[in-house]
Amino acid sequence: MNKRLVAYMQGAVLLIEAACMTPALVIALFQQDGDAWALGATMLILIAIGAPLRFLVRPGERNLRAREGFLTVALAWIALSCFGALPFVFSGMIPNYIDALFESVSGFTTTGATVLENFDNLPQGIMFWRSFTHWIGGMGVLVLTLALVPQLSERTSHLVKAESPGPDVEKLVPKSKSTARILYGIYVIMTIVQILLLRCGGLSFFESTTLSFGTAGTGGFAIVNSSIADYSLYTQIIIGVFMMLFGINFNFYFLLFCGKLKAAFRNVEVKSYIGIMATSIILIALNIRHMFGSFFEALHQSAFQVSSVMTTTGYATTDFDKWPVFSRTVMLIVMCVGACACSTGGGFKVSRI
Repeated sequence: MNKRLVAYMQGAVLLIEAACMTPALVIALFQQDGDAWALGATMLILIAIGAPLRFLVRPGERNLRAREGFLTVALAWIALSCFGALPFVFSGMIPNYIDALFESVSGFTTTGATVLENFDNLPQGIMFWRSFTHWIGGMGVLVLTLALVPQLSERTSHLVKAESPGPDVEKLVPKSKSTARILYGIYVIMTIVQILLLRCGGLSFFESTTLSFGTAGTGGFAIVNSSIADYSLYTQIIIGVFMMLFGINFNFYFLLFCGKLKAAFRNVEVKSYIGIMATSIILIALNIRHMFGSFFEALHQSAFQVSSVMTTTGYATTDFDKWPVFSRTVMLIVMCVGACACSTGGGFKVSRI
């Protein structure tokens, strides 16, 4: 076991987490909500611990074997969550550390459960960080680390396998580092496109960005008490479509980008995913049409909820607990099926089913 290499990687992860708090700190300073010091103090703690591990530890051999890879992933998620909870505590938004840790773990694992009961008048800097944890966790911070740390050997497939969401990891290009960069490139571009589209719908930069983070990471942290219900039809459609898109295998997008359309559309998992989702939407819409003013409204509500549940995002535009048993049963089934492998969605994964 190369313990020095594991410690070296933990240092890199902590420094990246500190860097990821920078946008939230800028927003906090701009808004002057009184939460800037909480983010700044946390960043100093992360740097104080991460910098010695990253720059003073001599890892020697830089090849991540299976044991180092899986241990690095496990320890990194623990460290991320523990330190990621500190801004909530320091700002007083969630004074109890255990509650703050719950919120942090929920964010990084894109679970979406929350201890907060009221989102009104909360500091925007901390709320931005809360949503950003979804975005970091969606693709996996270890994949981000692999893409950014230049000194690692290319023998890092164990790190990718331990982090990647799905039963199989397919390299897009021969080198794992290049694969990680391609995955994050796709992830960033799709997120930016959604932010711009939401901005076109009249949302503020803060709203469009935080909602896009929750969509991209398929985690569903809301910034208002009503989740997505009070937003416009345009906003709901954009979020619903992108939830579905982030549930698709990212290999599909890479093939499209390379112009390999035939290979992309031969992907059985993607076709099955879309088929299961479309069938579920139609069945539920037919089952709940009597509860809404028109079939279009029933179809819209069905499509949004199915997209949210199947990708395990968790956004909602209505209380579907009041829907008939048939519709709720279909929702339960697609929740278990989940999204595609190598996507940000959860569940068993369509490829396993």
